[in-house]
Amino acid sequence: MKAKTFDQQFDKNVDITGSLDLSKSKRVLQEQKRVNVDFPTWMIESLDREARKLGVTRQSIIKVWLAERLEALPLTLGSSGTAQKRAPYVKR
Repeated sequence: MKAKTFDQQFDKNVDITGSLDLSKSKRVLQEQKRVNVDFPTWMIESLDREARKLGVTRQSIIKVWLAERLEALPLTLGSSGTAQKRAPYVKR
């Protein structure tokens, strides 16, 4: 399919996933890295209460809340010194 046709179909909200080779696709800036963070007991208890209320894990609450806060910040400077928008948090 030519790029022009692809763009037109995309703009018309036509499902174009059949035209893509997703076998080599990657989530940009979504690499996971483990970190250890110490929280006060009251904070853990509050996080656990909220997680139970929403039916999710404590880790999910922390990740979503941090992502929302970081996405609200203005553009950041990348390692090359150029302005770049943060990658959006993708809920799984």
